[in-house]
Amino acid sequence: MDTPKGKRLRSLDKTHIWHPFTQMREWQKEEPIVIERAKGNLLIDTEGNTYIDGVSSLWVNLHGHGKKTIDRAIKEQLGKVSHSTLLGLSNIPSIELAERLSKVVPKGLKRVFYSDNGSTAVEIALKMAFQYWQLKGEKRTRFVAFTGAYHGDTVGAMSVGEIDVFVKRFNPLLFKTYRAIYPYCYRCPLKKSHPECNLICVESLKKILSRHHKYIAACIIEPMVQGAAGIVVSPPGFLKEVSRLCKEYGILLIADEVATGFGRTGRMFACEHEGVKPDFLCLAKGITGGYLPLAATLTTDTVYKTFLGRYEDYNAFFHGHTYTGNQLGCAAAIANLDVFDHENTIKNLGPKTSLFSQLLSYIRELKHVGDIRNIGLMAGIELVQARKSKKPFPPSDRIGYRVCKEASKGGVFIRPIGDTIILMPPLSIKKSELRRMVQVVYDSILEVTG
Repeated sequence: MDTPKGKRLRSLDKTHIWHPFTQMREWQKEEPIVIERAKGNLLIDTEGNTYIDGVSSLWVNLHGHGKKTIDRAIKEQLGKVSHSTLLGLSNIPSIELAERLSKVVPKGLKRVFYSDNGSTAVEIALKMAFQYWQLKGEKRTRFVAFTGAYHGDTVGAMSVGEIDVFVKRFNPLLFKTYRAIYPYCYRCPLKKSHPECNLICVESLKKILSRHHKYIAACIIEPMVQGAAGIVVSPPGFLKEVSRLCKEYGILLIADEVATGFGRTGRMFACEHEGVKPDFLCLAKGITGGYLPLAATLTTDTVYKTFLGRYEDYNAFFHGHTYTGNQLGCAAAIANLDVFDHENTIKNLGPKTSLFSQLLSYIRELKHVGDIRNIGLMAGIELVQARKSKKPFPPSDRIGYRVCKEASKGGVFIRPIGDTIILMPPLSIKKSELRRMVQVVYDSILEVTG
């Protein structure tokens, strides 16, 4: 059914909106889905069609749409104050959230600097690490990042990212970064097994640190899984070795948990899988349960105290955003943590993540599925022309896009990264919805690839 309202909105969309990560010429040819409302784990469009939110509205929604606890917290805060600056003032929700965060993150991260999205959280960590060494009298001006990394779309975040489609055009704007190898074992150029691939990648980092540690301010990593690279899960022990090497060579470690934080990997934070305690932790996406823009960069007292000094020394961290510490966002984030506590969200994830892995195993049987990478409720299904050669489809075939388009016909909204199908449902997804989602994806891959 094509309602007049839906038709009008789709026309206006094509007239005025420039969508992110979208080839707009192709978009103009499509009939976009226009979401009008949502309930639980379902999105509902202007025509009344429902879709399982298979990517958590871009990896942010945790407890479903219309979560009463978070709804109520925002409404209560609206009745008090929506926003006042954190420059020269403080406010109750930002204080209370900072205390709550310091208790749930890896030990030692006590200082919270607020911003509004993942890119800014990363920019802040990079700038803090850079200034930290300047204040200590050391000219450490370089960073170490990993192949396949994605840390956001601002200039600093792109500089430590690598995926060509996101950064290549902007290379003249970016600062140089040392690049260690991340263990994308499925496409290891040396065709090594997981343990060997892991060792090679650890050695590549060690080689960089041993040669250049005197010039390196920090190493930045997406703990356990690179999201935008296609849900590339690192082998056991890799993250721990990265942390160990950073400590050995006196390098600060930045953990970018924008995508992996708040239960996505089956733990509250991905660093917990290997007992890693970074010097900086970048949080966004799920921090408010998918309700409002908010981000936080956490660091240690050791880093914080280095910035203290006399007024005339200008040691302060000169960085800030208009909506830093916004009350509505902080109130939503506090309520988000309340849901985790009251509903034992992490503990209850176990049966769902086990079922998810089991269901994904059936998709492996399809002949154009080259690899499935999975941790917690995150999965990447890499589609290839031939399983044995791992040969990718030509970009012009738009296989990933077509699979996701087909899935929407079956009532599941998902997004690809190239020809890798990303599945990242809300943590609140029901087992019946999980089964339906994976079945629709199975059928859609079969339909598109034959």
